[in-house]
Amino acid sequence: METKTETKTGTTNFDQEALLYHQQGKPGKIEVISSKPCATEKDLSLAYSPGVAAPCKAIAKDPAKVYDYTAKGNLVAVISNGTAVLGLGNIGPAAGKPVMEGKGILFKQFAGIDVFDIEVAATDVDTFCNAVRVLEPTFGGINLEDIKAPECFEIEERLKKEMNIPVFHDDQHGTAIVSGAALLNACSITNRKMEDMRIVVNGAGASANSCAKIFIALGARRENIIMCDSQGVIYKGRTAGMNKYKEYFASETEARTLTEALRGADVFVGLSVAGALTPEMLKDMAKDPIIFAMANPEPEITPDKARAARPDAIIATGRSDYPNQVNNVLGFPSIFRGALDTRSTQINEEMKLAAVHALAKLARMDVPDKVSATYGGKSFKFGRDYLIPKPFDTRVLLWVAPEVAKAAMKSGVATRAIEDWDQYRESLEAQQGPSKVFIRSAINRVHQNSEANGGELPRIVFPEGTSTKVLKALATLVEERICQPILLGYPERVKEKIKALDIPLLNDVQIVHPSSHPKYFSFVEKLYSLRQRKGINLGEAERLMADPNYFAAMMVNMGEADGMVSGSSINYADAVRPILQTIGTYKEGIPAGLNFVLLEDKFLVLADTTVNFNPSAEQCAQIALQAAKIVEYFGIEPRVAMLSYSNFSGAEGTPRKMKKAAEIARTLRPDLMIEGDMQADTAVNPEIMERLFPFSGLKGGANVLVFPNLESSNIAYKLIQQIGKAEVIGPFLTGVRRSANVLQRTTTVDGIVNSVVFTALEAQFIKDALKARGKK
Repeated sequence: METKTETKTGTTNFDQEALLYHQQGKPGKIEVISSKPCATEKDLSLAYSPGVAAPCKAIAKDPAKVYDYTAKGNLVAVISNGTAVLGLGNIGPAAGKPVMEGKGILFKQFAGIDVFDIEVAATDVDTFCNAVRVLEPTFGGINLEDIKAPECFEIEERLKKEMNIPVFHDDQHGTAIVSGAALLNACSITNRKMEDMRIVVNGAGASANSCAKIFIALGARRENIIMCDSQGVIYKGRTAGMNKYKEYFASETEARTLTEALRGADVFVGLSVAGALTPEMLKDMAKDPIIFAMANPEPEITPDKARAARPDAIIATGRSDYPNQVNNVLGFPSIFRGALDTRSTQINEEMKLAAVHALAKLARMDVPDKVSATYGGKSFKFGRDYLIPKPFDTRVLLWVAPEVAKAAMKSGVATRAIEDWDQYRESLEAQQGPSKVFIRSAINRVHQNSEANGGELPRIVFPEGTSTKVLKALATLVEERICQPILLGYPERVKEKIKALDIPLLNDVQIVHPSSHPKYFSFVEKLYSLRQRKGINLGEAERLMADPNYFAAMMVNMGEADGMVSGSSINYADAVRPILQTIGTYKEGIPAGLNFVLLEDKFLVLADTTVNFNPSAEQCAQIALQAAKIVEYFGIEPRVAMLSYSNFSGAEGTPRKMKKAAEIARTLRPDLMIEGDMQADTAVNPEIMERLFPFSGLKGGANVLVFPNLESSNIAYKLIQQIGKAEVIGPFLTGVRRSANVLQRTTTVDGIVNSVVFTALEAQFIKDALKARGKK
């Protein structure tokens, strides 16, 4: 069931934030981009005239070639008339368009499927079906969305008969598939059999109808199902508010109300309205009642109220803030993936049931650490609070799509066979590149480390306590539980700014004015002791300590904070200087900057991008080791390339320097995969490396690129940042004794969030390392 995800934004006007989100930049949430190069005259001649004639003629000769030469095989239409938009009702096709765009994003995010959303101004069945049917040449599948009952039943039935591509009404079948998996596992936990259970379904719309039917397909007996609508029980002989779809579930029963229907029932399935189920109703249900309260956005009964009345209940809702979230995203992306990859003519009952059983089986498997990390390190184990996989479990695609594809082939609706299933699973896994989950992965590692330390969050100090960008970023960081912020500045001014920005989440954040801090003078003395032989007298130390950047750095140095982030309003060099003069580098360390470059299928680390103008070979080696350690924070094996303008020449100048740097780094860390000198294209392209330089020990392409000087690295990352199809995050400061990072003045709120996430993660690793060595 597509349902509400609980969000506390820290603002009083979430609607305004949502409007800005949809409006800023390009209006809407989607765009069309070319999947082929279109930069040269030759490219254009191949993409359009005259080159496009060749695939056109091939398709005209063999229509099946359309899957080989166009995007049809990976293109789904999300089609709606806006008559039953999630939680909003009949708002029309134009008003429903944001929802359809959002649905397209879910297809892309969870299964790599491209989508065109189509909003149809037609409420009658004939006009709607006629509009959709003629679109068959364009799409590989049709996802019907937000169409009211009972028209949605007839529309899907007709289009499935009239079209030779999959037609799937997700509002019906998505909820049914996911709840079916949950019900199978609830039966297993309570030692029930499907055929013996008495099931009460409250709601008689599209989802309720489909849920009841899939329960029957899973073994439930139709005579054991009682369906209710707003007028009560749907029973044999009732005439008010009936249609042929309700008539199918009319029961031979004396019960006339939901309360009466629930007496002795094993299962409640709610697809109705908030509050429809009361604690008193639960008391008459059977032992270990199974409660699926899936109304959107508020369930028929909340789990806390249900458990207060029936501690033995097993409960699922559509909400992400409760266990057992029934979320359609567990179904439709993977189901369409399997259907498209087999070029199926429809999504039939066998394919739906294959998805049900795949989800149910996956929930019974041990949950790997990487899935737990995605949810802040929380552990999941099959049982009453874990009936179905979590929506962001990346294994769902790998489990469900192959089973759907197998069912399509076995049932005869597939027109293309998959022969190598291992290769197919590898192709699915390749769609889940690290760039899509990079920051979320870092956030969840912070959560996981925090829980391992009793819930303690890193204390991060911010010298720019009144910066609008910093305060807005902190709203997200506090909400996400990334850190304990410490803001520097005059408390009254900081509080005024928080109030003006309307960020109540920051009302309890610690605010410190440097000169009023009880340890101010001890900080002054410490700075004097550090810098007295470097031109700073006691008076100058006192003056500098009044500077929030020096004070923040000293807080970190003295253990009053675990990390710091600064620089949103001052030059990079001016922000770095207090860090180096106060915190300093560790024994072997050299201050250096690095950036993450996130691509569709991988990420790269670029170093040094901000500090050293022309580092020596020894310095380049140390920069490489520091960058490799950062990559290891994310549980990834570093593969380091020392870049130059030549490949393995060792020529005088830069090539010789980078070759020597690689040799030094290998001596210091023999376990590290490192190579150089080499050109950038060789470093990141395994095919070039293997074809031209098979002797190289760098396999699989580098993920750490060390540049020979600041000019080349800074130019490279700035270019990628502005014109490349990649996201650049950073820069981050390495080689420093404690976690401290400096922002670019051009940074965004998101950039600050990313920097603080990394700072918090690094602070946790440093703190754990110090504990392991017995230091404070």
